[in-house]
Amino acid sequence: MTASAVHPGESAVAGRPLSRRHALFAGLCLCCMPTLGRATEGFTMEEVGPGIFMRQGLIADATADNADAIANIGFLIGRDGVLVTETGGSLADGQWLRAEIAKRTPKPITHVVLTHVHPDHVFGAGAFVQDKPVFIGHAKLAEALGARGEFYRQRLVEMLGEARTGPVIYPTLSVANTAEIDLGDRRLTFTAHGPAHTSCDLSMRDSGSGLLFPADLLFVNRIPSLDGSLRGWLKEIERLKAMGATRAVPGHGPVSVDLGPALADLTGYLTALRDGTRAAIAKDVPIEKAVASVAQDQRDKWALFDTYNGRNVTVAYQELEWE
Repeated sequence: MTASAVHPGESAVAGRPLSRRHALFAGLCLCCMPTLGRATEGFTMEEVGPGIFMRQGLIADATADNADAIANIGFLIGRDGVLVTETGGSLADGQWLRAEIAKRTPKPITHVVLTHVHPDHVFGAGAFVQDKPVFIGHAKLAEALGARGEFYRQRLVEMLGEARTGPVIYPTLSVANTAEIDLGDRRLTFTAHGPAHTSCDLSMRDSGSGLLFPADLLFVNRIPSLDGSLRGWLKEIERLKAMGATRAVPGHGPVSVDLGPALADLTGYLTALRDGTRAAIAKDVPIEKAVASVAQDQRDKWALFDTYNGRNVTVAYQELEWE
């Protein structure tokens, strides 16, 4: 596939280009051909539930050496086919995942989930075009990809080269509220969330294992990146709790965690970010000084804190100053 953008369906919506300033402060997560690079040679798949295999991404930002293999990616095997949940951060990463699937099952890949717009979760999708799967995404994902997809793709091309980057893939099944996919012996229920981590977050619940796949609505160990709505994210956390799951597969961090404690840690950071930003606004602290002071008590709890906390404060400040 040589085109820079692939539209398997008619759901693409044009959007405004993403500016460099927006990319810097909007939680841009640019952050492997079957051989990904020295940084990823130790990658393995872990079976986190019956027929559910996940790979833990690196706690790092994207580099030429790691091919943006920084997100947790994997697949579920059903009676009638395979569903890919998260495709990886580049065509090379997606190709690595597709090879891992082939090692474990000859069943067709029938569905591929694109959980949100960030490149570390969607640029592996090009590796699965040949399978002609249903690409599942949030109803607002196409609009977000229209606005940002080519910008993200060009940044990856600069880092990885054209051949390893892959095209922009748009969803062919858009979820506006909830949807269900039946793989024959397991049902996957999808929920479209309001603005939170991004404007287009999609979660998934597996009926067979009871596992919840909240994607980047749940970060563990790696600091969350805010690119949607801080107040909305705290609201959606309550929605995740109400789903009744006890175990989850986060978008970053260990591939399987106890949901309650993980959500508590995430809530702790987001609450500190909200309260600290509100206090800075109330005291007329300018945004350039707030980024150096807000939520600093959280530093020792999160990897990559110094890389992302300032960006998070900027996004939170822009949202909360108009309360």
